[in-house]
Amino acid sequence: QLQLVESGGGLVQPGGSLRLSCAASAFTLDYYAIGWFRQAPGKERQGVSCISRSGGATTYGDSVKGRFTISRDNAKDTVYLQMNGLKPEDSAVYYCAAARSSGCSFRPYDYDYWGQGTQVTVSS
Repeated sequence: QLQLVESGGGLVQPGGSLRLSCAASAFTLDYYAIGWFRQAPGKERQGVSCISRSGGATTYGDSVKGRFTISRDNAKDTVYLQMNGLKPEDSAVYYCAAARSSGCSFRPYDYDYWGQGTQVTVSS
């Protein structure tokens, strides 16, 4: 069964850092653009960042620009989201998703596979 698995979430103090990882089970991420989304309680799912299939193009949501960095390591078949300068408003469940298209998108319906999510909580 094709599956995405996120890891790396947790509790961190404001200003701290976390690195999320997204790995695939039963398929390779090489052929997919990968997006990171987040959803806080009572809010809609929000696009955070995405990376094209080649890794040559990346996109960030306005609220995370300059603080988050997305990257992919095709040798390890893993996509990372490095999150620095975390703020309480970054608290949410973070999901990675894979799209067969080559380019980036923040439209959830463009994505074919989703992970179960990992909780990120930013609090003192």
